[in-house]
Amino acid sequence: MSLDLLSTRTATKPWADPASYWGAMSHALAEVSGPVAAIHAEALRYNALDLVVRAGGVPIRVASKSVRVREVLDAVLALPGYAGVLAFTLPEALWLAETMDDIVLGYPTVDRAAIAALAADETAAARVTLMVDDLAQLDLVDAIAAPGARPEIRVAIDADASWRAPALGHIGVLRSPVHEAAEVAALARSIAARPGFRLVGLMMYEAQIAGQGDATGSGDAVIRWMQRRSAAELLDRRAAIVAALRDIAPLEFVNGGGTGSLELTASDQSVTEVTAGSGLLAGHLFDGYRAFDPAPAAAFGLEVVRKPASDVATVLGGGWIASGPALESRQPRAVWPADLRMAPREGAGEVQTPLRGDAARELRIGDRVWFRHSKSGELAERVAAYHLVDGDQRVGELPTYRGEGKAFL
Repeated sequence: MSLDLLSTRTATKPWADPASYWGAMSHALAEVSGPVAAIHAEALRYNALDLVVRAGGVPIRVASKSVRVREVLDAVLALPGYAGVLAFTLPEALWLAETMDDIVLGYPTVDRAAIAALAADETAAARVTLMVDDLAQLDLVDAIAAPGARPEIRVAIDADASWRAPALGHIGVLRSPVHEAAEVAALARSIAARPGFRLVGLMMYEAQIAGQGDATGSGDAVIRWMQRRSAAELLDRRAAIVAALRDIAPLEFVNGGGTGSLELTASDQSVTEVTAGSGLLAGHLFDGYRAFDPAPAAAFGLEVVRKPASDVATVLGGGWIASGPALESRQPRAVWPADLRMAPREGAGEVQTPLRGDAARELRIGDRVWFRHSKSGELAERVAAYHLVDGDQRVGELPTYRGEGKAFL
């Protein structure tokens, strides 16, 4: 079965009744042994359409790192409101470019073999845009394939969208070295003057807004204050950067945002497209936002293999930790049965995960416990395929990148 989100029903929100929702998932995969990963078709469609509404008519570029399933990428891109992919490595972009024609690389690359492949393929060069923030990255491309011996290479500038707050300093992720409009313009002029390259776009990802929940606990007031101040500063600075770049090159796109900041970024008149990906499968990191409430579209189930005590149920596996700081928020979360908790001294283990709580008393050998991964895309690196569930039926299988024999990062 191919995934068609245009025909998937979403008359109800079955995930609003956890017992029914997770019970139906268990029923759908009752005959499937071992660790399983699943995508619920209705939940995925709900999330995909909700992102379109939140973007307010601004096209959404899909962040592939937050999906890592080609059939899901294809199905989402078939929906009105979506256009193009933001890839995370150049080998991945080249692979996707075999069937897709608008791929922007979200991060700089120094993959020499992939750069050589891009430079040797006119079709790929026309479909893939490299991301740069330093002239040394262009030097590397020229060293691999001289301008006169290759097609023109499309490039976009990644400008720093973090907030340099008075007294507080840098707030946001450590990405690009170009921050001010003058710095970005100087880089753009150098790119425009170099043969063999064409400047076509700008990206500014405001991680301190998009990637930081504002409804997570006692620190929310501080987070919201920071985000308001950062958003006001960024609105003016991004407008100045775009104005400066348009005097240098005819930009095809100005990209910004992420799942957590779609409304804000889409309202910026300087932006022509927004990026989202995590909101499609909805890892549990995205539960703590006021602006939206995504459906748990992706999950994984592990089986109980022993009972060390009456109130402990141990599942096989579980240590599917997300990247980032080693915090509880990066651990998978047991979501069904409800009120299970991990042992503090063990957490999610490499080969086993003990779970405590009243619900553990009712679990028996062979029962399945459902977990949600912290980040949306990284779960795909653990399995060869997602089982596609519709209602309480297993209706197909969706190979992950891993399942297609690809391991990009």
